[in-house]
Amino acid sequence: MEITPQQLKQYDGSDPSKPIYVAIKGRIFDVSTGKNFYGPEGPYAMFAGKDASRALAKMSKNEEDVVPSIDGLSDKELEVLADWEKKFEAKYPVVGTVV
Repeated sequence: MEITPQQLKQYDGSDPSKPIYVAIKGRIFDVSTGKNFYGPEGPYAMFAGKDASRALAKMSKNEEDVVPSIDGLSDKELEVLADWEKKFEAKYPVVGTVV
Protein backbone atom coordinates (compact mmCIF):
# COMPACT_ATOMS: atom_id res chain seq x y z
CA MET A 1 0.00 0.00 0.00
CA GLU A 2 1.23 3.48 -0.87
CA ILE A 3 -0.44 6.50 0.67
CA THR A 4 0.22 10.22 0.84
CA PRO A 5 1.01 12.08 4.07
CA GLN A 6 -2.50 13.57 3.83
CA GLN A 7 -4.06 10.08 3.67
CA LEU A 8 -1.85 8.89 6.54
CA LYS A 9 -3.51 11.48 8.81
CA GLN A 10 -6.75 9.45 8.59
CA TYR A 11 -5.06 6.70 10.64
CA ASP A 12 -4.42 8.75 13.78
CA GLY A 13 -6.70 6.73 16.06
CA SER A 14 -9.57 9.24 16.03
CA ASP A 15 -11.74 6.79 14.02
CA PRO A 16 -12.04 3.53 16.00
CA SER A 17 -12.98 1.65 12.81
CA LYS A 18 -9.54 2.35 11.27
CA PRO A 19 -6.11 1.04 12.28
CA ILE A 20 -3.52 3.37 13.84
CA TYR A 21 -0.44 3.97 11.71
CA VAL A 22 2.93 5.54 12.48
CA ALA A 23 5.56 5.96 9.77
CA ILE A 24 9.32 5.87 10.22
CA LYS A 25 11.51 6.91 7.28
CA GLY A 26 8.50 6.51 5.00
CA ARG A 27 7.63 2.97 6.12
CA ILE A 28 4.18 2.67 7.66
CA PHE A 29 3.72 0.51 10.75
CA ASP A 30 0.32 -0.64 12.02
CA VAL A 31 0.60 0.20 15.72
CA SER A 32 -3.05 -0.64 16.51
CA THR A 33 -1.99 -3.24 19.08
CA GLY A 34 -0.26 -0.37 20.90
CA LYS A 35 -3.36 1.85 20.97
CA ASN A 36 -2.80 2.54 24.68
CA PHE A 37 0.37 4.34 23.56
CA TYR A 38 -0.60 5.73 20.14
CA GLY A 39 -4.38 6.12 20.49
CA PRO A 40 -6.07 9.48 21.19
CA GLU A 41 -5.40 9.43 24.94
CA GLY A 42 -1.99 7.76 24.72
CA PRO A 43 1.35 9.35 25.63
CA TYR A 44 2.55 9.06 21.99
CA ALA A 45 -0.72 10.04 20.29
CA MET A 46 1.07 12.94 18.56
CA PHE A 47 2.92 10.37 16.38
CA ALA A 48 -0.23 8.61 15.14
CA GLY A 49 -1.12 9.26 11.52
CA LYS A 50 2.27 10.84 10.82
CA ASP A 51 5.85 10.10 9.91
CA ALA A 52 7.55 10.58 13.28
CA SER A 53 11.13 10.01 12.13
CA ARG A 54 12.64 13.29 13.36
CA ALA A 55 10.78 13.25 16.70
CA LEU A 56 11.87 9.67 17.44
CA ALA A 57 15.47 10.44 16.51
CA LYS A 58 15.47 13.49 18.81
CA MET A 59 13.44 11.74 21.54
CA SER A 60 11.06 14.69 21.25
CA LYS A 61 7.32 15.07 21.69
CA ASN A 62 7.35 18.60 20.27
CA GLU A 63 4.83 18.98 17.46
CA GLU A 64 7.38 20.75 15.22
CA ASP A 65 9.63 17.65 15.40
CA VAL A 66 6.90 15.21 14.29
CA VAL A 67 7.98 15.36 10.65
CA PRO A 68 9.65 12.93 8.22
CA SER A 69 12.76 15.06 7.60
CA ILE A 70 15.97 13.62 9.04
CA ASP A 71 18.16 16.32 7.48
CA GLY A 72 20.76 17.71 9.83
CA LEU A 73 20.40 15.04 12.51
CA SER A 74 23.57 14.04 14.35
CA ASP A 75 25.08 10.57 14.05
CA LYS A 76 23.83 9.86 17.58
CA GLU A 77 20.27 10.90 16.65
CA LEU A 78 20.40 8.69 13.55
CA GLU A 79 21.49 5.77 15.77
CA VAL A 80 18.54 6.45 18.09
CA LEU A 81 16.22 6.45 15.06
CA ALA A 82 17.68 3.14 13.85
CA ASP A 83 17.03 1.66 17.31
CA TRP A 84 13.40 2.84 17.19
CA GLU A 85 13.04 1.38 13.71
CA LYS A 86 14.29 -2.02 14.95
CA LYS A 87 11.85 -1.91 17.89
CA PHE A 88 8.95 -1.12 15.57
CA GLU A 89 10.00 -3.87 13.12
CA ALA A 90 10.03 -6.40 15.96
CA LYS A 91 6.64 -5.36 17.33
CA TYR A 92 4.45 -4.03 14.51
CA PRO A 93 3.73 -5.09 10.92
CA VAL A 94 4.82 -2.87 8.03
CA VAL A 95 1.72 -2.13 5.96
CA GLY A 96 3.01 0.26 3.33
CA THR A 97 4.96 3.37 2.44
CA VAL A 98 4.35 7.10 2.37
CA VAL A 99 4.72 8.57 -1.13
